[in-house]
Amino acid sequence: MTFEQGLIFAILIASMGLFIWGRWRHDVVALGALLACVIVGIVPDRDAFAGFGHPAVITVACVLVLSHGLQRTGAVNRLAQRLLPSGAGALVSIAALTSLGALLSAFMNNVGALALLMPIALQISARLELPPGRVLMPLAFGTILGGMTTLIGTPPNLIVSSFRAQHGGGPFEMFDFSPVGVAVALAGVLFISLLGWRLVPKREVGNAASFDTGHYLTEARVKAGGSAEGKTLREIEQLLDEADAQVVAMVRNKLRLTAPNPRRVLQADDVLVIEADPAELGEVLGKLDLLLEAEREAREAEQQNDKNSDTEKKASNDEERAMQELLVKPDSSLIGRSASSTRLRSRYSINLLAISRQSHRSIKRLRSTLIQGGDVLLMQGSAEDIGEFASDYDCVPLAARAINIPDPRQANLALGIMILAIVAAAFGLLPTAIAFACGVLAYMLLRLVPLRAVYESIDWPVIVLLGALIPVAGAMSTTGAADLLARVLMENLAQGNAIITLTLLLVVTMTLSDFMNNAATAAVMCPIALSAASQLGVSPDALLMAVAIGASCSFLTPIGHQNNTLILSPGGFRFGDYWRLGLPLEILVVLVSIPLLLWVWPL
Repeated sequence: MTFEQGLIFAILIASMGLFIWGRWRHDVVALGALLACVIVGIVPDRDAFAGFGHPAVITVACVLVLSHGLQRTGAVNRLAQRLLPSGAGALVSIAALTSLGALLSAFMNNVGALALLMPIALQISARLELPPGRVLMPLAFGTILGGMTTLIGTPPNLIVSSFRAQHGGGPFEMFDFSPVGVAVALAGVLFISLLGWRLVPKREVGNAASFDTGHYLTEARVKAGGSAEGKTLREIEQLLDEADAQVVAMVRNKLRLTAPNPRRVLQADDVLVIEADPAELGEVLGKLDLLLEAEREAREAEQQNDKNSDTEKKASNDEERAMQELLVKPDSSLIGRSASSTRLRSRYSINLLAISRQSHRSIKRLRSTLIQGGDVLLMQGSAEDIGEFASDYDCVPLAARAINIPDPRQANLALGIMILAIVAAAFGLLPTAIAFACGVLAYMLLRLVPLRAVYESIDWPVIVLLGALIPVAGAMSTTGAADLLARVLMENLAQGNAIITLTLLLVVTMTLSDFMNNAATAAVMCPIALSAASQLGVSPDALLMAVAIGASCSFLTPIGHQNNTLILSPGGFRFGDYWRLGLPLEILVVLVSIPLLLWVWPL
């Protein structure tokens, strides 16, 4: 091993460890890896940011904008309305929903496809009286499977295509992934629909409106003269036990007390941080005669406004206010911000009543708690105001909603432009990046997507991740590190057998993608696949396709793919719930894809 190979291995191992740890965002880790390679001299200065002009990066950005246009104009809702059965049983409903998710994610961002169909999935679970998780996990896995079927279905496919082009084979075309990808997706959807959904852990819920999103953390103030004043925390907790709730902290005189002494006597204006099931939240507050802190502050603000101004206030009547659960998407701009920093009341006239976080429990003040991806927020306000907030911050409303089309003409126009871009790329009329860039330009000129929304619809962390990792992956080839890893893989495990090497590449890629970002996984594994093909003296196409399939199969954990994270709280899932359906699904993917890869892409 040379010194340069040791350096690139050290940077890659550190980066993979940080990816898996998840403490820092993927784009931050990728940018750090790139700069480390530049500083130690592995990546030349002039090539440091070449990845940001790469066709794969441009294509991903354009597809994100086009996907947003399809959502905004209602084209996807129109398709869902026509294709989804309204009164079918569990098997047909889950099969139709999962198939539609796979179909949409073949041509648009799969996170967007899941977000659009998630409220429909919750309606289906309520109608069939199924736990929401048994509909949400099949839908999430279906959208992941659909991404592997086309060039634009998922970023790993574009990365794989770019590596093939760099090594003289030319890029993969739009539907080169389809023969194997469609067969694997069909097998996966059939398995999920016929049997797999029954393997999803059953998380019972009281009713569809209060599905198990985990326990909420909310703040309530002790009223002067209320029944809670003068009681000890122990007495309060005994009453809370009946509703499966507990006090996890309290605030007195702006001092937060973690795990307060049970003998402490409550005083007026003490604030209790209560953890409770959403179905029991109202009962808990009523039983103890407590006032929601958000409600109290809102009333004070309204009273102050009454003194200072006679202007009409939005949603001033209680009858106009409703409660709505919003799911924070993994790429939401709300992540890392708090209720106070987003000016919920002054800008949107809404209140944050509680936060549900499945994987961690926060006991900070509610308004100062930093929001994370996958959190479920219990908001109060008018439907219009909550909808505006959800749109601005990319949150998914978790409630039944009608399927509507803002403008049928715009929906047809957006769909037509998307189809033309796909046709132009598929038949080689234009390079893929150029074809989809033309589609974005058409969207902008026809105002299908407002100019401001064009840049807001791009998932910039993904763009930075791809732009930073492409030069790092290139350094694996130039330093010989990829050749070294491929030689170790073949000599020690595959024993020089091409079929075993192919299988190992698929399994290793699949395993890494369960813990790392799938684009990062593809960027790391593509140089190894190319080196393995060179040393075996075989065509690299099958090995690259194995990397593409493996990078698109993140089914074992909630952190491997954004769609898995998105259903964590609404489904009431735990970290270990995913493998029960995910493991047999990944085994099926291996069994189906290896023979097809050898047949479609002979070694």
